[in-house]
Amino acid sequence: MTPTAPAPAAAPPGSDLAATWQHILLLHARVEHKLAAALQRRHGIGLSEFRALGHLAASPTSELRMQELADKVGLNQSSVTRLVARLNAADFAVRDLCPDDKRGVYTVITETGRARHAEASRTYEDTLSSALHEAGQADPHLAAALTTLCLQVSVSQPGPDQRAGQPR
Repeated sequence: MTPTAPAPAAAPPGSDLAATWQHILLLHARVEHKLAAALQRRHGIGLSEFRALGHLAASPTSELRMQELADKVGLNQSSVTRLVARLNAADFAVRDLCPDDKRGVYTVITETGRARHAEASRTYEDTLSSALHEAGQADPHLAAALTTLCLQVSVSQPGPDQRAGQPR
């Protein structure tokens, strides 16, 4: 049985701000559902695992303290402990003791974890783009908000040439 995305709900009466917030929440739920399903189906990892691997891969030392990882993925300590146990079981990450504070525990991404994150990143980007496009097609209010958001992101993000240190 395949889980289904949350059904569209009529916006409750209220201000334009509240109605816009309801649209954003609905968009978030739909997009998260599509991302989670695609990552699980194509790569065997959940959305939290993907995000944790992303934060670990982006760390200059390829490691984060457990509490720092919890803060970055938006989980409590107990949930991040279970998340790291799953990453460890899949050989995507290992735990390591902090050399300065033996009570501190780090999570370190493995090469297998880095490779899985790189593969899954393409699926994540493609699914995100598709889900946002579909949402914009289905709801004119979301279309306007998404257009503004995408324009803002493209203006603030350096292009490939700029990232490589080359002028445009």
